[in-house]
Amino acid sequence: MARSGLYKSDVQKARDALISQGTNPSVDAVRVALGNTGSKTTIHKYLKELEAEDVGAGGKRSSISDALQDLVERLAARLQEEAEEGITAIRADADAKAAAHVASLQAAQMESSQLRSCVSELEIALEKQGTALTASQTDHQSESTMRQVAEQQVEDLKQRLAENEAHRQSLEEKHLHARQALEHYRQSVKEQREADIRRHEQQVQQVQAELRLAQQTIAVKQDETTRLNQEGAKLVTELSHAKQDLYEQLTRGRKLEEKIDTLQCLHTHAADTERQLAAKIAEAELLAEQLAAANDQITPIKTQVRELELSLAQANAKLQGQEQIGEQLRAYLDKIAAAPNAAGAGK
Repeated sequence: MARSGLYKSDVQKARDALISQGTNPSVDAVRVALGNTGSKTTIHKYLKELEAEDVGAGGKRSSISDALQDLVERLAARLQEEAEEGITAIRADADAKAAAHVASLQAAQMESSQLRSCVSELEIALEKQGTALTASQTDHQSESTMRQVAEQQVEDLKQRLAENEAHRQSLEEKHLHARQALEHYRQSVKEQREADIRRHEQQVQQVQAELRLAQQTIAVKQDETTRLNQEGAKLVTELSHAKQDLYEQLTRGRKLEEKIDTLQCLHTHAADTERQLAAKIAEAELLAEQLAAANDQITPIKTQVRELELSLAQANAKLQGQEQIGEQLRAYLDKIAAAPNAAGAGK
């Protein structure tokens, strides 16, 4: 609180206190000791006066009793003022604190009511969260079990995928070897067939020439020939049925190795048939010579000619069957080759 006035005694007291503390009683130090009050000019003036009084301390100084009495009076007046001011300030502060305390109490009561409401709400929410947490823990445990099962399934699927990939590569290698073998076989069969066809054409031309001569001789036997043609048609029908059965057997999914063995067997049988056909042709040539030598042996010659026609028809049918089997086998192999590629593209 600011001081009402600065007295010389105040400056003297502050200066004496500083001197007793061993501090130089400068103007600023005295002003700080006085509580940062008073004019520096006034303090400086009082300090000069005090120094002058100290220099001529004798008769110029007032008596101690007068100075003490004056100091006591002034101190009492100042203490009275300060006490009144302090009391006023304390009363105002107490009133303000009382009002603030009442307001704070009311706010605390309102806050307490709100807190009770919040606590109730929090207890309800906590109970709900506890129920939700229990359900969440149950769901988490179920999800963990499902995740472990899914991870095991993924591992199993990866293992199966690796096995399928190895199996697919093995099938591709087998398929490649089979196609190479089939291509080699088809090429050899094609060359053999072309040679057989050329030879057969020559033989057929010869046989046809001989047959024309024989037909002139056996014109009177047309009825028997008609019957033979009917039997030939029946054989063709049976051969067609046999070809249909063979096609159905091939489409059931025989293994590639079995089909190759079957083709090899058919090839061997065709070679046997060709040899038989060559023998029959030789017999036909012999029969033609016999027909030229003696017309009275027309019946045996006719029989041999009929057998030769049947053998020729069978040989041609078997060659056609071999060609169809080769084409079917190639289509089957292409289908097998397309299946892994389609599976790879689907993945």
